[in-house]
Amino acid sequence: MKICVVGAGAIGGYLAVLLARAGNDVTVIARGMQLSAIREDGLRLIDAQGAEVAHARVKATADLRDGGVQDLVLLTVKAHQVTPIAPHLHALMHEDTVIVPMQNGIPWWYFQRHGGDYEGLAVHTVDPSGVLARSIDPARLIGCVVYPATTVARPGVIRHVEGNRFPLGELDGTESARALKISQVFVDAGLKSPVLPDIRAEIWLKLWGNLSFNPISALAHSTLVDLCEHPLARELARSMMLEAQAVATKLGRQLRVTVDRRIEGAARVGRHKTSMLQDVEAGRDLEIDALVGSVIELGALTGVPTPHISSVYACVKLLSQTMALEKGAVRMMPLAA
Repeated sequence: MKICVVGAGAIGGYLAVLLARAGNDVTVIARGMQLSAIREDGLRLIDAQGAEVAHARVKATADLRDGGVQDLVLLTVKAHQVTPIAPHLHALMHEDTVIVPMQNGIPWWYFQRHGGDYEGLAVHTVDPSGVLARSIDPARLIGCVVYPATTVARPGVIRHVEGNRFPLGELDGTESARALKISQVFVDAGLKSPVLPDIRAEIWLKLWGNLSFNPISALAHSTLVDLCEHPLARELARSMMLEAQAVATKLGRQLRVTVDRRIEGAARVGRHKTSMLQDVEAGRDLEIDALVGSVIELGALTGVPTPHISSVYACVKLLSQTMALEKGAVRMMPLAA
């Protein structure tokens, strides 16, 4: 299968190396030092201890318009990075090309092919200008939830910390031949990729942790296990998650685990820095609106109060603004002896 991975960062690089090693024709869209390293020596995958587990050479370009026509396009950039590239995705398409967005949080397509009273409703927090809805045909989309924890150890080298699960699902809940085919491609690459009848419920389950753990860890500079074991931080995360659960319930989605079980699962990941904390330390734009702001928007839509989520959202938005104004990063520095 011809596959283009748009955004060869931590998750995109992880997928690209495994899919290429499984025999697929993989092209990655990357930039900067990552692009140079991939062109020179391909992609390498190491485990949490630093041992190499896979190496693959893939095609690499900085401009998706040079990627060529693909069978499958994996959008692995952050949610706020999709808008600039959306109008150019047509360059990768043939009649049956499938797009699998892999952003965290509530996606722009949440109410597309949804049915019911909210059918076609825009989620303004993640698509304020409507560019995504206008540029990407929802009939091409298959939903996906990303569970692995990965980091870029250095340019061209991806460290896999934990997890290998990528559930898929059609937006209308059907079990299609194309979803089953993509699932098998992922399975053949060594991944777990069940096709689910309700991908939106799975989105809420993942978002449950992202909307709480990510911003709290970014503000407190703490790893997952430290956050989960700190009584006050854990209770704050729990309160945010309960508010989100109430929103999901109003939208007809039932989460299949309890709040406390979800928190314990995060704690088992260990001393892993969330993606938002990694972005704070690197001085990158923060993925806030899709993870947090969107839930506030859906809370207002459904009449569900979200005071804890709103308070944390305000703080992390201020942090993001300060970083942008100062053109800086925020990192915990050891004191001199």
